[in-house]
Amino acid sequence: MELYLDSADINEIEEAFKLGFIDGLTTTPTFMHRHGITDIDAAIVKLSKMVPVLMIEALGDTAEEIVAEAKRLLSLGLDKKRTVFKIPASLVAAKACKMLRDEDMMVNIHLVYNVQQAYMAMAAGASYVCVLVGRMQDQGYDALKLVEDCVKLVEKYNYNTKIMFSSVRHPEHVKNAIEIGCQNITIPWKIMKNLNNNNFTEIGTQQFVNHTRQMTMKVGEVVGSKNPTIGLNAKVTDATVEMTKYGTGAVSVVDAQGNLAGIFTDGDLRRHMNIDGEKIWSMTMGDFDMKSPITIDIEDKLHAAVAIFKEKQIDNIIAVSNGKPVGMVDVQDLVKLEII
Repeated sequence: MELYLDSADINEIEEAFKLGFIDGLTTTPTFMHRHGITDIDAAIVKLSKMVPVLMIEALGDTAEEIVAEAKRLLSLGLDKKRTVFKIPASLVAAKACKMLRDEDMMVNIHLVYNVQQAYMAMAAGASYVCVLVGRMQDQGYDALKLVEDCVKLVEKYNYNTKIMFSSVRHPEHVKNAIEIGCQNITIPWKIMKNLNNNNFTEIGTQQFVNHTRQMTMKVGEVVGSKNPTIGLNAKVTDATVEMTKYGTGAVSVVDAQGNLAGIFTDGDLRRHMNIDGEKIWSMTMGDFDMKSPITIDIEDKLHAAVAIFKEKQIDNIIAVSNGKPVGMVDVQDLVKLEII
């Protein structure tokens, strides 16, 4: 099924065709007017250079006027092999279609509201027959039945015509076109760019990203230069300053040789404030009974850190290299990466 963009907005046309696989663009004078375009000819020439195939209106009161308008548009520099002329369904349109097809120009008979109009267009050799599904449904017509009848007509009598499903209002219309077997669909950008959206896909993708990060990223990549560290002689106020500076809930405590002696957390601060009161502000790290902290090597993968956080139910892990603290892994670091 050919995929066309339905638009006259230059910015979204440029964005959409960066995808690299959209087959063409269909537009209307109404779209152009809506976007403030006053020089239609200049806009058509510009669009013709931006897209693989361009569908544009060729209007007139007689078949001869329609043909003349198509030729005038081609004289602007359009490529006959990359231009489709859209004509609203009528007996005049059928005649003009035959005349244009005899000169090897492509024609889209649109505004088709019944299978008889579609039949006349096919008999005249129309390259496309276009049903405005959304507009028809707004008026209470069974548009999907008409599209299905048109597809069957092509298949039954082997007409060299493609059925275009247009006036797409929502993703369900795209599903309808696929199920019916249309050869072409033209979709507004706001709908087209959301066709891949699905909550289950997003959840599954995030799981893949999550697990990939856990198995490929090293602890050192998360830690960076974040290494809140104080000595055994440092006071509690020094610890709070370091935690605030680095935005962590803990600091590493090292001895005179820089070896890891323990960890002091914001939880320790709250507990000792209850026990020691204001006395805590004059206490040093050496005054506390330091427990051996939980560490992880900066070369370890993140899945090891995840396992520690889940098992120990802690908020911080000291990252070490050759036994010396070089950083701090906070559980929020992994939350931000959407790993936990």
